[in-house]
Amino acid sequence: MLFLNFLFFIFFNSILLTSCFSQKKILDNEFIQNETTFVQPKLEEKEVIVLQNKVSDVNIKTVLCHQLHDALSLPIINLNSDEKLLISFDDLNADVKDYYYTIIHCNSDWTASDLMQPEYINGFTEERIIDYSFSFNTIQKYTHYQFKFPTINIRPLLSGNYVFKIYNKKEEVIIQKRFMVIDTQLSIEANVKRATIIEDRNTKHEIDFTIKHANLVVANPFSDIKVHLKQNNKDDNTITDLSPLFVKNDELVYEYDKGNTFWGNNEFRHFDIKSLRYQSERIKDIAFDSTNYHVYLFNDYKRPFDRYSIEPDINGKFLIKSQEGWKSSIEADYAFVHFTLPVEYISYGNLYVLGALTDWQLKEEFKLKYNTVKKQYEKAVLLKQGYYNYHYALNDTATKRVDVSFIEGTHYQTKNDYYIYVYYRAVGDRYDRLVGFLKTSSKELF
Repeated sequence: MLFLNFLFFIFFNSILLTSCFSQKKILDNEFIQNETTFVQPKLEEKEVIVLQNKVSDVNIKTVLCHQLHDALSLPIINLNSDEKLLISFDDLNADVKDYYYTIIHCNSDWTASDLMQPEYINGFTEERIIDYSFSFNTIQKYTHYQFKFPTINIRPLLSGNYVFKIYNKKEEVIIQKRFMVIDTQLSIEANVKRATIIEDRNTKHEIDFTIKHANLVVANPFSDIKVHLKQNNKDDNTITDLSPLFVKNDELVYEYDKGNTFWGNNEFRHFDIKSLRYQSERIKDIAFDSTNYHVYLFNDYKRPFDRYSIEPDINGKFLIKSQEGWKSSIEADYAFVHFTLPVEYISYGNLYVLGALTDWQLKEEFKLKYNTVKKQYEKAVLLKQGYYNYHYALNDTATKRVDVSFIEGTHYQTKNDYYIYVYYRAVGDRYDRLVGFLKTSSKELF
């Protein structure tokens, strides 16, 4: 009897184990099948769009944005102040169109922030541009549009980077123009000097600076604070990756030997076309072909190894002015300015005219073409009367950088303006505040 019970026990356990194994195998197979069938979808990476200064219509010219009473100033105003910006542009169609504008809040890197417009705009989200005038006594007819900002209808609520978006009644954006609103909460002390590194002392500038933030609580200076360091306020060589070298009580010290240096480059070339009746210093000839004025500049030359020479400039900016008119905004005419640069053909890059007149960008309309017969680079650009600064820049395809020193040379004695922007974003914040700004220069280096 005991033997029979023992056999029955072994037989029952064998069936039970076999059943469990089979069930486990079925479940495992179902699991594998489910894993094969339902695959976790990959998240698409969000495209990063940097909002640049941009004009999308070839008939739109001379887009300006500056403080109301200073045509050479930066487009920056204090938050909740009475300061105003003046934004203007010309439409060569010379008719009347309905143009509107709105503002977009941006992060420190000029990508659009995650804020909704009601979060940073007080008032309406758009406004029509109603201030326009027709050109007077000019060969090139145009309509001049302008508006002041802020207005009673639209004001910024927050500090930071912004972009004007100007569009027509079809909602086609024709102009993007950057500006800034600052809420000063700290101070900056800076020192521009010759580079510390021996091999760079004759060619580069070093910018050491200290941020003092007694009125601003900075929990983590390495992540809460972002610094943008610019030379002549251009973007192609902006330094954005600096962290404080020393952290003291309410002070952040940025005193590097490398990482905070810029090529000094050279003083800017210039030409003066405030008058089309006589030839100024850099003008070889002025002609009229029954349709347009043509201004021919004297040939420029390559100057990488020339000794430094003092030459007054306005550090790459330009000023619209008609010497014979009362109101330059509508009485200044347009002319094709002809640039010529006799040098050997460059096979590893293209040459561009660069300056504030190009928004500090390498634009196709300012790209020089090589004349194989005359062995020189040439370009004609339609510009409004005024005083202009410019450089020649090489878009080097070998090094993948914009090289101004290739044509212009570089010297530590060159007088450049340097701009320091300080942004602050604490833990939990959804946008970058512009809390500090300083403009300094290298004019005291010799």
